[in-house]
This record gives sequence, C-alpha cells and structure tokens, in this order.
Amino acid sequence: MSLTSKIWVGVRILFTLFMIMGGVQHFLKPDFYLPFIPGFLPFPMTIIYVSGFVEIALGLLLLFKKYSKIAAVGIFLLMLLFLPVHVWDIITDTPAIGSHKAALIRLAFQFLFLAIAWKIKQVSSLISQ
Repeated sequence: MSLTSKIWVGVRILFTLFMIMGGVQHFLKPDFYLPFIPGFLPFPMTIIYVSGFVEIALGLLLLFKKYSKIAAVGIFLLMLLFLPVHVWDIITDTPAIGSHKAALIRLAFQFLFLAIAWKIKQVSSLISQ
C-alpha cells in the first residue's frame, strides 16, 4: 500500500470517529441542536435523533472498504443537506452556534467535511486493505 493510500485510510478512520462522536452527541445533548432546526419543520427532536442515527450509521459504514464509497457519498449528501442551516446561521441576527465568528468557522468546516467526504469517495476504490 502506498503512503498516500495509508494516509487516506487514516483520514477515513479519523472521519469515522468524528462522524460517530458527532452522531452520539445528538443523543447526549439534543437540546444543543434544537436551535439549528428551522421552526417550520415539524418534530425537531425526531429530526435531531434521526440525523444522529444517520451520522453514526454512515460513520460505521465508512470503516468497511466494501461500504466506504457509498458511506462517503451519504456523508457528502448529509453535509450538503446541513449546509443551508450553517449559511442561515451566518446571516441571522442570533446564530444558533453562539456568534457570527463561530458560525463562519463552522461553515468553513462544513466545506472541509464536504471535501473530505468527496475525496474519500474518490480514493475508496483505489485503496486495498
């Protein structure tokens, strides 16, 4: 396995941990996520729990080479789905994340997560474990 492949396996494992830890937080601290749910959506707590479950499931699937490509696509789509929330957080008077600076940083990370998920999708078929 090349050094580049080893690095991307490491990135995939770290991203797996990140996704699982993020998903678990939806169950441990659901009230933290409540302000991020737009008011026009019904059943906000259900949305929080379902999104947490999806993050955990996609993170676990990312561990397995057989499923890593589809998991990366799923993570990419999930992060894309969350993108409007983070953009809204920048333009609203009271950002859910706390401050406009934090909202800008969070949006930058959202784009980073999108890029990582897409790159994992691209390299998944090239990496042999």
